[in-house]
Amino acid sequence: MLSVVQRVSQARVVVGGATVGEIGAGLLVLVCAERGDAEAQADKLLAKILKLRIFSDEAGKMNRSVQDTGGGLLLVSQFTLAADTSGGNRPSFTNAAPPEEGQRLYDYFVARARAAHPLVQTGEFAADMKVHLVNDGPVTIPLRVVA
Repeated sequence: MLSVVQRVSQARVVVGGATVGEIGAGLLVLVCAERGDAEAQADKLLAKILKLRIFSDEAGKMNRSVQDTGGGLLLVSQFTLAADTSGGNRPSFTNAAPPEEGQRLYDYFVARARAAHPLVQTGEFAADMKVHLVNDGPVTIPLRVVA
């Protein structure tokens, strides 16, 4: 599975003019399931995200996780993370999981996150979403978990 993790001071997702998910300080996580991914990759990715030490401690060093700070998680599905541009200028998305499998793994990821963390919000799978965020730092970390 692929993700892009952004430390934010606030973030929200709007679908059709309505806010469907919103957090204050925490992590905006763009998530993509690739062909061949399974629950094991989702579990491994979530564990990494929850323990990722990218929040400042008292000394100003990135030493604290979202779990340490009590920040929110805003989880947004984004199959375009699997883009392959090696064949030209038009991306291919054949590496992305098929839509049904992508949604199943995204839903699994969200359910596991909600079981492990007190504040989890989401976007809407396969919707045309507008993502608003204030990137704090900026801090943006790409993560890939393989079998």
